[in-house]
Amino acid sequence: MLVRLKKGELTIERKVKNRNRLILTFAVFAAFAVFGFTDGARGPAIPRIQAELGVTELQLGLLLAVSSAGYLSACYYTAAIAKKTGVKACLVAALLLLTASGALICFSSDFTRLVISFFVLNSAYGVLEISLGVIAATLFTKRTGTMLNLAHFFYGAGAVVSPLVTTGLMAARFGSNVLGWRYAYLVIFSFALLPLIPTVIGRLGRQAPDEKKSGYLAFLKQKAGLMTIMIMAFGLTCENGSSAWLVNYLEKACGYTGEQAALRLTLFYVCFTLARLLLGPVTDKFGLINSLAAAAAFSGAAIVAGVLCGRAGSVLLVLSGAGIALIFPTVMAVIAKLFLKEIDRAVTVVMTVTGTIMIPASLLTGMIIQRTREFFSHEGTSGVMKAYSAGYLFIGLCCLGAFVFALLLRREQKKLGRLV
Repeated sequence: MLVRLKKGELTIERKVKNRNRLILTFAVFAAFAVFGFTDGARGPAIPRIQAELGVTELQLGLLLAVSSAGYLSACYYTAAIAKKTGVKACLVAALLLLTASGALICFSSDFTRLVISFFVLNSAYGVLEISLGVIAATLFTKRTGTMLNLAHFFYGAGAVVSPLVTTGLMAARFGSNVLGWRYAYLVIFSFALLPLIPTVIGRLGRQAPDEKKSGYLAFLKQKAGLMTIMIMAFGLTCENGSSAWLVNYLEKACGYTGEQAALRLTLFYVCFTLARLLLGPVTDKFGLINSLAAAAAFSGAAIVAGVLCGRAGSVLLVLSGAGIALIFPTVMAVIAKLFLKEIDRAVTVVMTVTGTIMIPASLLTGMIIQRTREFFSHEGTSGVMKAYSAGYLFIGLCCLGAFVFALLLRREQKKLGRLV
């Protein structure tokens, strides 16, 4: 009788754990979907923000650089806060901050207030990124590459519908008034409240402290850690650059209308999303690091070729989303495999240093466009086309940089017999 009771208790305990695991998995997927849905609104909105507030390309680069600084600061302090409050509390705070940032952007009356609002927004993204990264890596211990790509698929799913929804909302009319980019942001960012319910319900156990954890500097001295950071930095610079500049590039360098450019950004995210859905299992079979190298090489080559081909190359820019999509989740899977015992610290260090690198990279993109535009100012529209082509070419070269460091990581791990 006693044995049966214990078995029954074990069965109930297993059911509770499985139910809790499903709730947390749903919370992670929903949060990633909201992440993509809100982040995808940026591309269609930026040209309208530029027009209304008179923002130059250099100022736009500065805006994106300050945004990266907000992301960086959040990555830096999230781990420390998570140790005291728990990573779930950080996820709840991130979703609330994301909602508040939509209101801040909506009521930004000048460029300075807009910069502050985007700093807050990307601080929320930083907390969200770290929280989801730690929870997902802890939750998905089996078929890591597949599950992390599936989780990030929901980011892409949100991002697929976002450009067209944003464009539609900006053009929507209430009586004689157009909704515009301000209230479009307010509506879209209110969706960040939806994942709060499963997040609050789910229970996440605290990780036991690992006395053998290395410090931040010790982590950076590891070749694998440093190379992983560089792959992530170049890969995210390309991903964020594509999201922020693709619509602008298509409008000003290729002559597409706002609606046509938004449609192509949507198609970019379709490729992005399908790659994460369908190619996740391939990364586990082909090898995580091998997959990183192949994905970065494909997308880097597609972007460079697409820019050189001009308007006809826009299809290559759309297809580049397939390779870009695999970089972030696959790097997270590599981190989970190589640094499992110190996953929270590894994620924090990688994302913090990545954010540091992305600040000058974002500023440099805007600077390249601005300076090239000034240099060819005597050519009028042709000069603008060359300027945006130069800026987007730099984004493609960043992706090729991720490819180079993926090859170096592969060689290093193969020598150590730890190729994953």
